[in-house]
Amino acid sequence: MADPRTLFDLSGRVACVTGASSGLGRQAAKTLADAGACVVGLARRTEALAQMCDEIGERAAAVVGDVADRSGVASLAKEVSSKFGAPDILVHAAGINTREAADDVTPEGWDTTLALNLSAPFFLSQAMVPAMKERGWGRIVNFASLQTSRAFPGGVAYGATKGGIGQLTRAMAEAWSPHGINANAIGPGFFPTELTQAVFDDPERAARNAAQTCIRRNGQMEDIDGPILFLCSKASDYVTGQILMVDGGFTAK
Repeated sequence: MADPRTLFDLSGRVACVTGASSGLGRQAAKTLADAGACVVGLARRTEALAQMCDEIGERAAAVVGDVADRSGVASLAKEVSSKFGAPDILVHAAGINTREAADDVTPEGWDTTLALNLSAPFFLSQAMVPAMKERGWGRIVNFASLQTSRAFPGGVAYGATKGGIGQLTRAMAEAWSPHGINANAIGPGFFPTELTQAVFDDPERAARNAAQTCIRRNGQMEDIDGPILFLCSKASDYVTGQILMVDGGFTAK
């Protein structure tokens, strides 16, 4: 029987978290560091990443870059690996939601959304996987959404990417789990982040969303801690290709 005290211990592990400058990405970075991992935050905003590093301390480093720029993925992967070594854990929390009605979606908005939400998680993972294969151990955590399985107004492009994330997660598991690399996804409900600011700026809308959950409240940042730690640790050794909905039961109703 595994020692339950070590199941969630990430001492000696290296994690890379995209979108670590704010929101759930930043929360994930802090959680993994608290569990013992060295964490590299990867995002576009220099000042916000510096604040993240100040909060975490010596086990944190920052790489400023755009994961949606496919031409720069190889160099970003190299720079991330130069901080503490090649990552064992890769969390894809960077994302965008333009909230455009179907009739208003532009080719530019569509391409931007797909590049960041769907293409970036695959190509950055592809660049990081060889080092994980050498070790025979790795964790990839994608960010799904309520819109992975539900249609929301103004969510054509975003919903398409999050539906794609569900299948991408399963395909990653099929391809890489034989090498010890587990791929799963977290599907957050409504959490107070930059992506959902428009929702929480409308108290009535936020209250309606809370009422649609089984728990009768919206998410709080610490609600992501346990799920992210589970999927990034030894505790999930026999879990791969799954979407863990962290939504208070929103999708259960």
